[in-house]
Amino acid sequence: MEKVWLNRYPQDIPAEINPDQYQSIAEVFEESCQKYATQPAFTNYGHTLSFKKLHEQSLAFAAYLQQELQLKSGERIAFMMPNILQYPVALFGALSAGLVAVNVNPLYTPRELEHQLKDANVSAIVILANFAHVLEKALDQLTIKHIIITELADLHPFFKRVAINSVIKYIKRLIPSYHLPNAISFRTALQKGSKLPFQKPFIKNTDLAFLQYTGGTTGVVKAAMLTHRNMIANMQQVAAWVGTKVNWGNEIIITALPLYHIFCLTANCLCFMRFGALNVLVTNPRDLKNFSEELMRYKFTVMTGVNTLFNAILNHQAFQKVDFSSLKLTVGGGASIQQAAAEHWEEKTGCPILEGYGLTECSPVVCVNPFDIKEFTHSIGLPISSTEISLRNDEGEEVAKDQAGELWVKGPQVMKGYWLRSTETAEILTEDGWLKTGDIAIMDEQGFLRIVDRKKDMILVSGFNVYPNEIENVIAKHPAILESACIGVPDDKSGEVVKLFVVLKPNMKATVEELREFCRESLTGYKVPRFIEFRADLPKSNVGKILRKELRNL
Repeated sequence: MEKVWLNRYPQDIPAEINPDQYQSIAEVFEESCQKYATQPAFTNYGHTLSFKKLHEQSLAFAAYLQQELQLKSGERIAFMMPNILQYPVALFGALSAGLVAVNVNPLYTPRELEHQLKDANVSAIVILANFAHVLEKALDQLTIKHIIITELADLHPFFKRVAINSVIKYIKRLIPSYHLPNAISFRTALQKGSKLPFQKPFIKNTDLAFLQYTGGTTGVVKAAMLTHRNMIANMQQVAAWVGTKVNWGNEIIITALPLYHIFCLTANCLCFMRFGALNVLVTNPRDLKNFSEELMRYKFTVMTGVNTLFNAILNHQAFQKVDFSSLKLTVGGGASIQQAAAEHWEEKTGCPILEGYGLTECSPVVCVNPFDIKEFTHSIGLPISSTEISLRNDEGEEVAKDQAGELWVKGPQVMKGYWLRSTETAEILTEDGWLKTGDIAIMDEQGFLRIVDRKKDMILVSGFNVYPNEIENVIAKHPAILESACIGVPDDKSGEVVKLFVVLKPNMKATVEELREFCRESLTGYKVPRFIEFRADLPKSNVGKILRKELRNL
């Protein structure tokens, strides 16, 4: 396909980047910490870590992992935390020690947690005490060696730390009881690590940095193997795209999306760390009152979000007093940004939403609208630097310019493959480096891309992947269920929600709430079906395969 998009690049954006400028994320991190040592790096609940302090604590944690726990380069360490200060300290410490980071959704059930930790064969986990009871329930099935537990305000000054942690534990009772006798505290790990020598490991940019779990283009939850080179390339690509518009060392970015999600991990934690920005970590953006009060404390300049987050801000009274006058860059992704939300956002803030497109397998950014766009384009923008795209039909042939086809991507940000899954890797990666996204797109005359449909059955709820197979496997364990199928249906707030169709066994009964409660026992909240419909039968192919497509067309 002719690279029409190259002709549309703004003049100050290079068509190519150098993905080999750095050998590791740790190298990028160290450079920023030295360059912006006295600048604030991350803040949470009123306490701020400077780049210097962040670097010191990260290296102390790295030394602890190396010397005390004897973890070797390439071993996996999991992080099960919301947006708190301990996350960047632990993450950059682990990466500096040459370990592979495995991000875990803190809302996972024991079943989901067990699957991920077992699949990644993690050696250690850093977990917020609020979720330790979940780990306890899964522990019998795991071979994990080391458990490091932290409480919300562990990195705050003494009196504030005691006050916040006591309120959470004894007044709000947000920490269910748990029994993990061999666990150690995060504070103890830092204290011990600060007295131990850190030995900088040799890290190649082709070494793994993350096992980032996703459903990919199939319904099986699996890990994308993202190398240091993949992540650095995406950092370089984002810098090429917005770097000339960013005031390095002086930006303030609102980090309300979870850091364990690839979008926020790359865009906020990594890219704006490199820019020397202050990341304002919002631990619970669903608490809209506290979220709005947090926004009022800062003259923030950048925000990332998904459609549901923008809608929440726009439609809640608490945000009416927030000053958006300093906001100059809003990036939307994770799921489609709805036109009504985009127009309302620009009207309220004076800052248009630049919608982008990415997927975990691409670290994640593939396309973004240019910074010079002054209004919502209804598209996912243009391919970023050093990124090739192609629109293909089912036979793998390029389609005509005005036709829709599956979006294929090639670039230095494309993953190495799926962890321990060669068959699934071969299905999505071609021998010459093209990644099949499973999304159907169309390109206009200027090279702007628009996603028109998804080739696979994956459901997107507030930017999170939900896989029908997983839900169907869970509900199949209910004694009254004969067969089931689930699809995504449109929702104004979350983009899509899950709808489940079920057929009961003869002479068996079940209620909607009973089935929903059954799902809650094994599924994170956003995966639990919003709608459940009982049917006498389900549409099937001539070989008996349930046809979800026909259910979507009802």
